[in-house]
Amino acid sequence: MPLVEVEIESMAYGGSAVGKVGGQVIFVPYTLPGEIITARITQTRGKVAFAQGVELLAVSEDRVFPQCDHFGMGRCGSCQWQHIAYPAQLLLKQDVLADQLERIGGVEDAPIAPVIASPSIYGYRHHLTFKITPDGKLGLDGTQGEVYPLDVCAVLHPDLADGLALLDLETLGLSKIGLWHGENGGMLVIHSAEEDAPELEINLPMSVNLVLPDELPLNLAGDTHVIYTVLERVVRVTAGTSFRANVGLLPALVTHIQHQLASAKNILELYAGGGILSLFLAEHTNYLTLVESYPPAATDAEFNLAPYEHVDIIEGLVEDVLEEIDGAEYDAVLVNPPDGGMSKEALDGVVALNIPTLLYVSADVPSMARDTKRLLQHGYRLQQVQPFDFAPHTSLIETVALFVR
Repeated sequence: MPLVEVEIESMAYGGSAVGKVGGQVIFVPYTLPGEIITARITQTRGKVAFAQGVELLAVSEDRVFPQCDHFGMGRCGSCQWQHIAYPAQLLLKQDVLADQLERIGGVEDAPIAPVIASPSIYGYRHHLTFKITPDGKLGLDGTQGEVYPLDVCAVLHPDLADGLALLDLETLGLSKIGLWHGENGGMLVIHSAEEDAPELEINLPMSVNLVLPDELPLNLAGDTHVIYTVLERVVRVTAGTSFRANVGLLPALVTHIQHQLASAKNILELYAGGGILSLFLAEHTNYLTLVESYPPAATDAEFNLAPYEHVDIIEGLVEDVLEEIDGAEYDAVLVNPPDGGMSKEALDGVVALNIPTLLYVSADVPSMARDTKRLLQHGYRLQQVQPFDFAPHTSLIETVALFVR
């Protein structure tokens, strides 16, 4: 394939940088805006090309040496930005967020606040789920679409990093394996591709839970959950449920949400998970309703919010529950949808409730930008977007967007 000289102009969502040659847009990973490179084009789709860097002709002052030996082309693809100094990563994430809101959401000059940084940029993940290679080793998604095997991970909590190096188990019939670090110790979450529980022999002092194809957990040894303390509040997270891996940044997130909803007294939270966000709102509300479809997460929410009698937890799909909700009872709605955002039915259902304040929490920028466009079309106004960097060295951006009507 031909070699071209490319001046890198900007960063795209997903982690690659972007330049142009003769009117053709070229995506090149592991480069930075301001750099000039020689690149080899590997694929062309119309006016868009994808390339690999061959030689750096002009180097950005924000380029640094990556700390992980598994980082780079042909290796682990979970981190895309270890070659970028951390302060520059934050600025680039803000630029990418603005670009996505304009391109997808139709919002020019979006009111985006500076990105709130992670307190730690390595060793920050308190849990990580690994895939299984064809020969039975643990790994993460590689840059070539394969599962890349590894026994160390720079962003994994140090206690889990030790466990990863020592873990030795038979992986037959398993699809994924999660390692969790909590205040009550470590937890192994094994995802089975088969209905029957596999025979396991595990040589680590960790709790062990199995998640079968129906997504419900089965306790095999130790605790069914891990425990975390966030701003002096103890929260329980059961195996199989979702929880932000960067626990160190959670205080900043919940404090911001508290501030944004400080005047709301009756709040509806959708996609509530284990109730972690509502836990920090309950003390200042008169009435709080949570909706969650995953039974173990709803049970965690009941446990975590047990001290509050004015909290109502509804187990069910958001789309179904919204049909029974009276919007007049609430002055704010908090939504925290999974990747992919809200379905059209869910978003239309929320809009129909006519709740004046909507706070949208998301870890998926494209779907957040898409839903922003939909909300604006329904009469909401975007007042502020606050980004958080829950995943340093990756292109991922978590946002809290405030809408009013």
